[in-house]
This record gives sequence, C-alpha cells and structure tokens, in this order.
Amino acid sequence: MHPHLTRRFVLLAAMPALAGCSAVSALNAAAEPIDTFDLAPVAGSRTGRRTSRTLLVATPEAPAAIASDRILIRPTPAAITYLPDARWSDDLTRVIQSLLIRSISGTTRIGYVGQADGGPVPDTALLVRIDAFEARVRPDTSIEITIDIALTLLDDRDQRVVATRSFARTTRAADDSAAAIVAAFQSVLDVILPVMADWVVAAA
Repeated sequence: MHPHLTRRFVLLAAMPALAGCSAVSALNAAAEPIDTFDLAPVAGSRTGRRTSRTLLVATPEAPAAIASDRILIRPTPAAITYLPDARWSDDLTRVIQSLLIRSISGTTRIGYVGQADGGPVPDTALLVRIDAFEARVRPDTSIEITIDIALTLLDDRDQRVVATRSFARTTRAADDSAAAIVAAFQSVLDVILPVMADWVVAAA
C-alpha cells in the first residue's frame, strides 16, 4: 500500500472544491489521458438443463454514485470519491449488462440472450440491481473490493416474478494501483458471473 495514494483518497473526499482555478488549468487537466479499463465475461457451465427460451436483460438499476464510468472509492464509510486518472470502458450499468449477456449466452444452454431494448419478444426478462461495486479503504489502509448484484427473473407474459437472488462477494486488492484494483474487481466477477449465469439458465 502506498500511504500517499491512500491519503489522496481521503483528501479528495474531504476537501471542498477550490475556487479560482484558471480556465487554462482546467483545459490542461481535461486534456490529460485517463486510463480506461474493461472487464471480461465468464461463462457458466455448458452442461446441464437447456432451453430454447428467449431472455432479455434490462439495463441495471444502480445508485447515481455507481451509475458512472468512474471507479468508485470509499476512503471512509460515509465518503465517496473516484479513482484518479482511471475509468471503466462505459457507464458501469452498461458494462454489467454486457457481462451478464455474454456470460449467460456463453453457456450455450439458452435460446437467445440480448438487451431489453432490442431483439425478439422475450419469454423471460432479467432485472438487475447493482447494490455495491466499490473499492473501500480499510482502517489498515488495504483496499477491499465489494460487488453486490441482485437478479430478478420475470415471466414476460404476466410479469410474474419467477425467481430472485442476490450475489455478493468481497476480496482485497494487491495494492492501491488502478491496475490492482481493477484486477481485484475481475477476480470477484470470475467467481460470481458463472454462478449468476448458471442460476439464470436453471430458473429461466
């Protein structure tokens, strides 16, 4: 852990915006490149129950602090900031929607999986709620990664809830660099994405 970077997280959360910054400084800052990170899907099992049903995945719901392309950091339990100079490849809700679609379709055990705003009339709709997707600075200055996602399957004909379940997991990042934090997020997804995919295929 680099203490100066951890202190920067705390200062970013606690320090009010400074007035009087020049327009030139603002333009220079805007022009600085930001490292962009993507996350990879992980398919569930290719063996087991198969169905020809059609599944559409809705754009996930998430708090405003999460529904962004910035990587959320909690320097304290009550404070929110974002990882400096790093971002996701898209709004996180879209990233998670894409990961679920690719992880579920990767099982090859369901007829069709796509976005809710396109594709054929679905048999089943998958509603997604992101309750946590964050890196938290622990009292010992280590970085703890938490992902908590709730899934609900609806029968599209009568809007009946077929099944609902939450998937949550926590791990520690190797250090406080952007690459290590993103790698820790991926390590959590490596575990929960195939479990979510198998659950959806079994319940759809």
